[in-house]
Amino acid sequence: MRALSITALIVFVLDQVTKYWVVQVMNLKEVGAIDVWPPFLNYRMAWNEGVNFGLFSSSEDTMRWILIGVALAICLGVLWWVRRKSMTLAARIAAGVLVGGALGNVIDRVVYGAVADFLNMSCCGFTNPYSFNVADIAVFAGAIGLILLADKAEGKKAP
Repeated sequence: MRALSITALIVFVLDQVTKYWVVQVMNLKEVGAIDVWPPFLNYRMAWNEGVNFGLFSSSEDTMRWILIGVALAICLGVLWWVRRKSMTLAARIAAGVLVGGALGNVIDRVVYGAVADFLNMSCCGFTNPYSFNVADIAVFAGAIGLILLADKAEGKKAP
């Protein structure tokens, strides 16, 4: 659990620091867009009231608290699963990445009422209309890591 906790803390802090820096210090909340390395990397302010790509988006306060509850339930479920199962260090780190990201977005929902998304990447003639953040990357990467690594028990060699 130590690796999971440390990883979750690092991801959570990285997410919150980048959001604070870009949204508040660089004032993205007011300017709306900053071209960093066009078209590959741009900051585009988006307040996501839903989940990925704005799914289940609603300005209703009830939906915000439902999404907070779902994220916290997922975090608790992952923690319970990792404690009950003998997982490799890599799987525990993946779980920490997921939990840290989920908690980062929970804080946004509590503080701002929506998740602060700002990273926008486009390439090769495709203009991406969506923005995301470090927490979104962490949740996705942690979930993929758990899918790939969770079945490998600690100390066992893969066939």
